[in-house]
Amino acid sequence: MTAQWCKSSYSNGTHEGSNCVEVAALVSGVGVRDSKDPGGGQVTVGRAEFGALLARIRSGALDLR
Repeated sequence: MTAQWCKSSYSNGTHEGSNCVEVAALVSGVGVRDSKDPGGGQVTVGRAEFGALLARIRSGALDLR
């Protein structure tokens, strides 16, 4: 099965720098890769860890600016 990569809406080139990632649900967890270099490799993290990261970002506890 081929991974379905999803790009952030912030990766459309209109935001400063447009440095974004793509994510995909994989059998082994969640794949993360650079949207500007999709062939450059990926990192796979567990679903629970990725969910915890998203929760921290959404709560404002992690400022990514």
